[in-house]
Amino acid sequence: MGSSEVAASAAIDAVIFDYGGVLTTPGRTAIQAWVREERIVPESFSAVLKEWLSRRAPRGTPIHRLETGELTAEEFNVLLADKLSTEDGRPVEPAGLLQRLFSHMRRNPGMHELVRQLRSCGIRTALLSNSWGNNYPWDELDDLFEFAVISAEVGMRKPDPDIYQLALQRLGIPPQRTVFVDDGRPNTEAAQHLGMHAVLHTDNDTTRQQLGRLIPRLMNTGRAQAVPPQAKECG
Repeated sequence: MGSSEVAASAAIDAVIFDYGGVLTTPGRTAIQAWVREERIVPESFSAVLKEWLSRRAPRGTPIHRLETGELTAEEFNVLLADKLSTEDGRPVEPAGLLQRLFSHMRRNPGMHELVRQLRSCGIRTALLSNSWGNNYPWDELDDLFEFAVISAEVGMRKPDPDIYQLALQRLGIPPQRTVFVDDGRPNTEAAQHLGMHAVLHTDNDTTRQQLGRLIPRLMNTGRAQAVPPQAKECG
């Protein structure tokens, strides 16, 4: 992110977060565990991602339709299983395939705490996520976010600009006063094209530092690690 993106000249009122790979462990970590467990040839899944999700993928691939709710998880599982190869040549069981993948995604406590600290600073927070038919842990997320925009529920997906515009409309805040955090570069680039600040999430510390440049008072919350969470108030 360049200096123009991290300059704190304009006040930031809200931060919008992606879910998978940001509020959870990295997607690649879950995928690696999943392919090992099911003895899937990793290259066969990589080929699917390239064909269905890369920048050059045509509109309307099975992943696109899954994310916009046009395909159910069960329908997608059948299509995905047919594309995958296993080390021993047996077919991949389609029933519950995505669910088995998502079982390897773990909560990222550091990012959950960062959202809480932003809220204690008076920063509004929202969730913007491309759904793969997964169940979200709303018992953990409801207290973190003012609202959630889920792709399959609204029939739009990142990086299409309309889904960002929907989130901004619900916030009632101009793009220049918002930050978008995502682990996918096409998604952060799309946010920047709309005038939003963007943070490409690679790890917790880097994301905190980049947000701290945009929201300087956030850095005050990370200076005293021994202070109990309830005492970490922004000045």
